[in-house]
Amino acid sequence: MKRRNLLGNAAISATTATIVGACGGNKTEYTTANDLPKINWKMVTSWPESLDTIFGGARTVCDRVDAMTGGKFKIKPYAAGEIVPGLEVLDAVQNGTVECGHTASYYYVGKNPALGFGTSVPFGLTASQQNAWLYHGGGLEAMHKIYADFNIINFPAGNTGAQMGGWFKQEVRSLSELKGLKMRIPGIGGQVISRLGVNVQVLPGGEIFLALNLGAIDAAEWAGPYDDLQLGLNEAASFYYYPSWWEPGPTLEIQINLSEWGKLPQEYREVLKTAAMEANLNMLAQYNALNITALETIVNGGTKLVSYSPEILKAAQKAAFDFYEENASKDSTFKEVYENWKKFRDGVIQWNNINELSYSRFLAD
Repeated sequence: MKRRNLLGNAAISATTATIVGACGGNKTEYTTANDLPKINWKMVTSWPESLDTIFGGARTVCDRVDAMTGGKFKIKPYAAGEIVPGLEVLDAVQNGTVECGHTASYYYVGKNPALGFGTSVPFGLTASQQNAWLYHGGGLEAMHKIYADFNIINFPAGNTGAQMGGWFKQEVRSLSELKGLKMRIPGIGGQVISRLGVNVQVLPGGEIFLALNLGAIDAAEWAGPYDDLQLGLNEAASFYYYPSWWEPGPTLEIQINLSEWGKLPQEYREVLKTAAMEANLNMLAQYNALNITALETIVNGGTKLVSYSPEILKAAQKAAFDFYEENASKDSTFKEVYENWKKFRDGVIQWNNINELSYSRFLAD
């Protein structure tokens, strides 16, 4: 893997322009909208179509691009497994099997562990904080430079908001009761919880229910009440944990083959970025609305809500930052992203403790 000086003061737009220029961006100029070409793309996703909100993020991008170009630029979304498996989106985009994909960067931490920051990492940023870091704190600029090694450019295109802490077949009261459990959990969260003795499994969303229901795994996390209810996870396990210390604000993204991006007229590139931003903001709003009644349905059905013990949370937080420091000491790419992220995290937490947490504490009292 090539190492770069990832972080700087250049704006995201300047980074994008540099990347496009390096791959021979489209130099054609169009004098009117009628001159713009007709283009058809495929978008693979990591989601089953049954998860209408998360797959809906992909649909939002495609529908808005179609509408804003008067039907001249069409992108068709495909559910996980229709063209490629849900966890192979990056590979399909990188090698040009399709032009773009909708997925989560943390599925690919095996290729570069710093990709985890593009989605969410343990004890990291909330959804609003994550957006602030990506759009205005150097985060997206850093992700662009990492993805350039894979011939990809990415843009945020969804966020589930703070998730739940997973489904367990039995109650877990202490660290010792975590040891040996088989749990579906991806990304750096999976690597951290494995340090607490959990046997980590990585499965796409459409396979979780069956594995949990048949006992192939003892626990699983997916997202929040609405999606978990759609997957039927409340029928496979009885204990629903919170908080999701590993995903306090996970970003989903559109990944675009950099060569295909460079061929697009500038007008279409701007439309695609705008559509992705709409999907990013709209998905978060949808989940916050839908999870209210979904959680009520789950609890009324007999599910027991359980908070992780302080012992588990403290041990997980220590394991997380041990992981970050260890990776930063041996990987210069990871170090530069981590140090930028950590400085931003420290600052935004101080600010939000004043402006948001104080308000939330008052309401809770």
